[in-house]
Amino acid sequence: MKNKVDLPVSGMSCAACATSVESTLSKAKGVKSASVNFATHTASVTLENEEVSLEGLQKAVQAAGYDLLVEEDERQGLEERQLNHYKQLKENTLYAGILAFPVFIIGMFWMTFPFGNIVMWALTTPILFVFGKMFFLNAFRQAKHLKANMDTLVALSTGIAYVFSTWNTFFPEWLMERGFEPHVYFETAAVIIFFILLGRTLESKAKAGTGEALRKLMGMQSNKVFLLHGKEHKEVNIDEVKPGSLILVKPGQKIPLDGVIVEGEAYIDESMLTGEPIPSSKKAGDEVFAGTLTNNVPLKVRVSKEVGQTVLASIIKRVKAAQGTKSPIQKTVDKVTAVFVPVVMGVAIVTLVVWLLFGGEEKALLGMLSMITVLVIACPCALGLATPTAIMVGIGKAATKGILVKDAESLEFGHKIDTLVLDKTGTITEGRPSVKHVVWDDDQQKEQIGTIVAAIEDQSEHPLATAISSHFYSLTDPVEVSGFVSYTGKGVSGHFNEDSFYIGKWSWLEEMGVRANQNLLNNAQQLLNTGHIMVYIAKNKRLAGIIAIIDPIKPGVKDILKKIKERGISLHLLTGDQEKTANLVAKELEIEKVKSSVLPAEKGAYVRSLQAMGKKVGMVGDGINDSEALVLADLSIAMGQGTDIAMDAAKVTLVHSDLQGILDLLKISRSTVSTIHQNLFWAFVYNIIGIPIAAGVLYPAFGFLLNPMLAGAAMALSSVSVVGNSLRLKYT
Repeated sequence: MKNKVDLPVSGMSCAACATSVESTLSKAKGVKSASVNFATHTASVTLENEEVSLEGLQKAVQAAGYDLLVEEDERQGLEERQLNHYKQLKENTLYAGILAFPVFIIGMFWMTFPFGNIVMWALTTPILFVFGKMFFLNAFRQAKHLKANMDTLVALSTGIAYVFSTWNTFFPEWLMERGFEPHVYFETAAVIIFFILLGRTLESKAKAGTGEALRKLMGMQSNKVFLLHGKEHKEVNIDEVKPGSLILVKPGQKIPLDGVIVEGEAYIDESMLTGEPIPSSKKAGDEVFAGTLTNNVPLKVRVSKEVGQTVLASIIKRVKAAQGTKSPIQKTVDKVTAVFVPVVMGVAIVTLVVWLLFGGEEKALLGMLSMITVLVIACPCALGLATPTAIMVGIGKAATKGILVKDAESLEFGHKIDTLVLDKTGTITEGRPSVKHVVWDDDQQKEQIGTIVAAIEDQSEHPLATAISSHFYSLTDPVEVSGFVSYTGKGVSGHFNEDSFYIGKWSWLEEMGVRANQNLLNNAQQLLNTGHIMVYIAKNKRLAGIIAIIDPIKPGVKDILKKIKERGISLHLLTGDQEKTANLVAKELEIEKVKSSVLPAEKGAYVRSLQAMGKKVGMVGDGINDSEALVLADLSIAMGQGTDIAMDAAKVTLVHSDLQGILDLLKISRSTVSTIHQNLFWAFVYNIIGIPIAAGVLYPAFGFLLNPMLAGAAMALSSVSVVGNSLRLKYT
């Protein structure tokens, strides 16, 4: 979609920030829709037209307290910027930890240390306002726009603790005159900042790990290529090479661009496309793809696609786009996080008021500590990261298996399907007719006649001609024939020496006066009954042989479909092929429900009818005729060797066109959704349990009041645990 742009967002620190940016962009003039992914820090914006100013969107986001990177050089330097941010975060965490440690020791175990309060104040001040200043700056930016986010909670909690402790350090008599001990809580403010910085650092590092699959794919792209001019070659940047150019691929080098071999023969490792570890044999005329690896033989390749149009580039685009999409679960979580921070601030104020009214002698002190703890422990980051991190890792895992998932919803929905509709040709069959049987009237003449048949069919444009000529050329050397004539829809003829040959339908051969051979015709009928296409050969006026052609079922398909059925999924075969062939294929694969001679519109209607019965329908296809059904299906899967239209219509593409990918997708979908549910459960439970305890509900009965710095540690660990749980998917 030309009007859709993906733009990096900076300044976000929590899921509520992402919700705020998304709301700002959605309301901006000229924006049709917007989605912001906190895990990737990316905004996907659909514009009403190409004239919409990105600078205008940037100003709107900046007014909300964040920034949108719209300049090309800013976007290109994003990875470096993120790396620098991570390094700075790591340094701040280290220095904050070094200073926070003595503050913690003095505040918790060495309260009688001479000038201890002054020392703690001196060490805590740089922790908050140097190494942790980003929390206060971000909170101030939000406050200017009457908004609040996670940084607001952190700044309020640590700021209140710091101001209260500073006052008691320099003016202790104020509380002493009122009968209170002037306690200080520098260790609370210092350790909270340290723990939250530590959590952000670990989170930043972990989130970088979720994009590992994408970076590996991008790493397959070459930056340089050897361009051929005559016998000379020159190394140039890959973006300078246009389709039609001749390039040299040196021994052991990755093929830089898609193309066709002009000279050379090599074994090429195509495992990144096919999933097969055994290299493929390639020779002149064969197609090769960017990112695949040659053996120790040089190749000359005619480039067919530019760098941005290669199969590898397409894979990268699809994975990148999918990782930025949101699932239905995530949309629900976004609604929760949108109101989370204001609600938490309300709870904190209510906590303070309740303590002031019913808190006893030290009600003000306990009320302040409880309010600080509520502000610290209520972290929406775990909620915000629960879904996108799992989705990102799941999509990356699928990509390593040769499964391209276009959007998060497909990955989330995959395990729910109970009905799978399969196209036949190119999906469960090879999609390339091949000669299965040849029966001759006279075996002594089969080699000679086979050579002539290959030469005649080599001149034909019939879809089956290639299969026939390829079969016989693999057995014999070519000869020259004369007098080739094509009879559209009937057959072809030609001459060799003094003999005339006719190849085509039996009905046409009868018209040409060919005499029947009952033995051959009986064999032909048996083969017709098993779904083969029959081609008849006549020498002069005598039937000399028959050729049986079939579109073979892909290896291993029967076992794969059996495993899919074992998951409780009903299988349907839907094909435009004739009834006899469709039924034979369905019988061999043990598919009970089959419909043949189906037009494209009828495929869509069939999917609708299943959905009307309450079925969750998955559709697998590879052709233009499958596109409507693919769009309508709840889960649409295209074969990678199919048409571009089918792949565009489908939400999932199996790059290597192997149905094993469906089983892998179902497993990855189930694991991903399970991980999301685990993440959300612990994130919600953490807040449901943590906030009341932080407010002090256990204090009246048990005298227990949660320390704010323990709350800070728990908050940091909750985000890290969610991301860590998601990363387990990589090794499942």
